[in-house]
Amino acid sequence: MKHSINISGNHATVFLKEKIHVSDASLLRDDLLDIIDQGVTDLRIDLSELTYIDSSGLGTLVTINKRTQGRVVLVGAQGLPLELIKRTRLDRVFNIE
Repeated sequence: MKHSINISGNHATVFLKEKIHVSDASLLRDDLLDIIDQGVTDLRIDLSELTYIDSSGLGTLVTINKRTQGRVVLVGAQGLPLELIKRTRLDRVFNIE
């Protein structure tokens, strides 16, 4: 998995690329918790280049959503990641664009 984060004030855009497996999820979670601890309160997570996410990756998104008190927007989800988000009913939890 590759990810990058652009921070502007209390807003961050996170770009996720390729695949998120169990080994990647903890690194992503740690990076996102670090920026939240630095004052980021609004997250926009771009999934447009994500081709796969497993349950640990979905769990990371849920953890971050709880930590930011629901100010997370998922953008560009498609294919398998979008299907998994819908199957797990996380489309009812997250704002999805």
